[in-house]
Amino acid sequence: MFHASSSTVSAKPTDRNGLALYIHWPFCIAKCPYCDFNSHVRDQVDHDAWQTALLLDLRHEYKVNGNRQISSIFFGGGTPSLMDPRLVAMLIEEASALWGLVNHCEITLEANPSSVEASRFADLALAGVNRVSLGIQSLDDETLEFLGRAHDVQEGLAALQTAQQNFARVSFDLIYARPNQSLENWQSELEEALRFGTDHLSLYQLTIEPGTRFETLVRTGALIPADDDHCADMFELTQQLTNSAGLPAYEISNHARPGQESRHNLTYWRYDDYVGIGPGAHGRRLNTATERHKKPENFLSAVERNGNGLKVEQALSPQVRAMEALMMGLRLAEGVDLAALEDKTGLAVKEMIELPQIQKLAEIGFIESSADRLVITPKGMPLLDAILPKVISDGLRI
Repeated sequence: MFHASSSTVSAKPTDRNGLALYIHWPFCIAKCPYCDFNSHVRDQVDHDAWQTALLLDLRHEYKVNGNRQISSIFFGGGTPSLMDPRLVAMLIEEASALWGLVNHCEITLEANPSSVEASRFADLALAGVNRVSLGIQSLDDETLEFLGRAHDVQEGLAALQTAQQNFARVSFDLIYARPNQSLENWQSELEEALRFGTDHLSLYQLTIEPGTRFETLVRTGALIPADDDHCADMFELTQQLTNSAGLPAYEISNHARPGQESRHNLTYWRYDDYVGIGPGAHGRRLNTATERHKKPENFLSAVERNGNGLKVEQALSPQVRAMEALMMGLRLAEGVDLAALEDKTGLAVKEMIELPQIQKLAEIGFIESSADRLVITPKGMPLLDAILPKVISDGLRI
């Protein structure tokens, strides 16, 4: 078995040629009304069948991407804290045996903060997990009920304490800009969260996603989301409080002390290569997009039939890769290294982005542009969704 390292893990890998690994566990106890992730509720889960399928899927990716070490592993879901720790250990050990892991490899697992799942934290740490991301979501019991969460505040904070005792690095999520939530309420909640001493926080504005129960409630008028101006005020307050606490935003919704950023998520945002296994998992490797079958039963059938769970494997044009890299990279406080992007794609990206639009956005303080880097400013970040189409030219939408 692997053991969690007690040393501080730098979030920025020295080897940008490494390969990140995402493992999706699709099962949940219940479906939250705001969630549009690939999650499924099942009365029973055959862990032996899933062990066989995930190992086969993992080995298939090694056959395609066998020449680089794994720089990070991320167990996402669904609710991967429902996994048998022995299966978690087996997948980590197999990845290590196939590819090899970089020194102090970051191994993250998403967890619900219930007492049942927190009781597995020690075993998950022994399995090799050294970073956990807790879905606490709120520090208010009434709000947790509204969000469909199975835990209450007391249980969530107990799980946080258990996590901090077992893992080298701990992050947790909060959802804000909820209906009828005041600035004062959010300030009080976030200030309390910052006192818990974690080095990373994920702070998400509540968004109404298609196909969710919340979308149905909004469509029928039973739920009224916070308006855009109020959301912008809450975003600004969030930046002020986290900056003062030493956890600045390194991505639009993620905050960390320097050196404690999520290495795995930085792989996505920097548009480096990653492989994804398990139901619905996406990947980007060797200039190719991959996607697995989403429904658990379909995934298992595909692995049994083909030796892998692939549904889509599509080569990406340089234009698409440049567009995706800009869309992901501009979420980061560091922005996009345009020279590096040109090296990756072979395109003259600096000539293909919308320079007149960028100049206008720079004049009003939404963008900072230099010869080789493009950065959305803190002032522009709340308007990111509106800014991106203005930056990405038609030439990159081919």
